[in-house]
Amino acid sequence: MKTENDSHSNDSKNQDDDSTAGRSTLSFAWNRIWRRLVLLPILIFMGLFFLSMNSSQPENLGVNSGKLMDCPDSPNCVSTQGTSQVSQQMEAVPFEGPVDAAIKRIKQTVEANFPRATLVTETERYLHYEFRSLIFRFVDDVEFYVDESRMIQFRSASRVGHSDMGANRKRMNKIVEKLK
Repeated sequence: MKTENDSHSNDSKNQDDDSTAGRSTLSFAWNRIWRRLVLLPILIFMGLFFLSMNSSQPENLGVNSGKLMDCPDSPNCVSTQGTSQVSQQMEAVPFEGPVDAAIKRIKQTVEANFPRATLVTETERYLHYEFRSLIFRFVDDVEFYVDESRMIQFRSASRVGHSDMGANRKRMNKIVEKLK
């Protein structure tokens, strides 16, 4: 036979079970939120950083038969030569004077305006720079070639990824503006 105290005891026990279940559900929800807000961005950051550190220099950079390498089909490249996509095309920069003066001017412009640029290759008519992004350290290869008609040809392309959010075009527009 149940007494009033037994009923009260069972009600109290059910409330404790409900309270524990509620805390458990809340704890589970909080863990999911924490993982999404904290853990996922950290994993993405680490993945992007690893990807940027493992990109290697393309083997076919340089001048071949008076031309720089073609741009790939992805939108993360701009060039004055070797691209069939209008969105990747830019105009070459005319330069009057000797070739060595043009090369010197390009080097001064890059060194004065882009502290994360590293000169990789230099010849009489050609320069190859590596530009690194600030956070993830992604590398863009930027080449300059002063052709026989005293035009500064260039190509700027990201090593990894598909889109660069216009970074190569913005950089080259800034350099072209300084060279004119």
